[in-house]
Amino acid sequence: MVQFSKEQLTQALLAFNIKELNEMQVATIDACEQPRDIILHSATGSGKTLAFLLPLWKILQPEAEGVQAIIIVPSRELALQIDDVFRKLATGYKVTLCYGGHKREIEETNLIQAPAIIIGTPGRISDHLRRGNFNPNTIKTCILDEFDKSLELGFLDEMNFIIGTLKNLEKRILTSATNAVDVPDFIGLKEPLALNFLTEEKPSAEKLAYFTVLTDDKDKLNSLFHLICYLGNRSTIIFCNHRDAVERTSQLLTDKGILNVFYHGGMEQQERDVALCKFRNGTSSILVTTDLASRGLDIPNIRYIIHYHLPMSEEVFTHRNGRTARIETSGTIYTLHAADEELPKYITANSEEKIIPTDEPIPEKPDWSTLFVAAGKKDKINKIDIVGFLAHQGNLKKEDIGLIEVKDYFSFVAVRKVKVGQVLQLIKDEKIKNKKVKIALAK
Repeated sequence: MVQFSKEQLTQALLAFNIKELNEMQVATIDACEQPRDIILHSATGSGKTLAFLLPLWKILQPEAEGVQAIIIVPSRELALQIDDVFRKLATGYKVTLCYGGHKREIEETNLIQAPAIIIGTPGRISDHLRRGNFNPNTIKTCILDEFDKSLELGFLDEMNFIIGTLKNLEKRILTSATNAVDVPDFIGLKEPLALNFLTEEKPSAEKLAYFTVLTDDKDKLNSLFHLICYLGNRSTIIFCNHRDAVERTSQLLTDKGILNVFYHGGMEQQERDVALCKFRNGTSSILVTTDLASRGLDIPNIRYIIHYHLPMSEEVFTHRNGRTARIETSGTIYTLHAADEELPKYITANSEEKIIPTDEPIPEKPDWSTLFVAAGKKDKINKIDIVGFLAHQGNLKKEDIGLIEVKDYFSFVAVRKVKVGQVLQLIKDEKIKNKKVKIALAK
């Protein structure tokens, strides 16, 4: 039975600065009171993570030994996001992250004293299982977040292996932002309770505007450049279909004087962290990416989506567009297409053609820069430490410091661009919590 005290619910609401849980979150928590498995369909950004973490928190037993729950996700970024949400709840339970690009030796050390929860990707979790780094027999709850994406990315064998080792499961919770994928038999669902909130969570016509832009140039780059100049310095995601196209497009925009960052699955973890952080904190207002960024990433206030390459399917189109018009905001979708490209009906249905002027100036550069701090959670460094250090040793005012992200072994902090040179000079010989820490512009 999942029951929350008034104090615990208040703690959760305060942690996320919300007045109350939404309808989907309440329904999920109520469903977890029943001894049945759950399939939750709800759009990305609707609060699914909190919806399954709150009941999980109450399922956990403080006196229990061994791993009690496992959360399997399709990407390292989603694992990090779930970890961040759970830490904000301040439950006191130990969590270990397991994902590719993270040092396996560090994870093995963290698994010696079993955490209450493991959050990770299928490949890395199955690797730890084969090495005997944790005991699956103590796990009672399995959550497959964005399970359809894991299947789509080819993790079928790994997930089959993992589920097959969990002999004592009592609860399975599956979440997805689409209902287009059948649940494989090996997951072992028995009369699951299905919760479908996709209809309620779709952006309304009033919140999304759709435009198509006809381009004469074969590679569409000049049209993309003029479109960005027309849109100005607003948060924009540009979707390409392939990794090499992402990097090529990013470089060509850079050559034309457009500040941007790029992101795809072939990058090292720290490179991906830097790119997403710069985009989140306003150091760059443009992110060039593959469909890896179409789901699982929680980046607020994205104003524009540009389909530089046509989406492979209607589902891909929908997920890309789902990055904007979140909660109370609106968004605009632009699809670039050449004369010889046939636009699918799902694109033309609501779109009108837009003529983009070619005489708009290059957008002004953002007001923020990002500093890399070579210390993080494992070094007992937190956001308050960083703010205090930059305020006192760096002589920065509160309004000069933007978004701060603290990872395990390093951190990022947004600083007003006009202050960066001065602050780096002032802090070059100073220490954070009596430690000399490298601080430099994030590359």
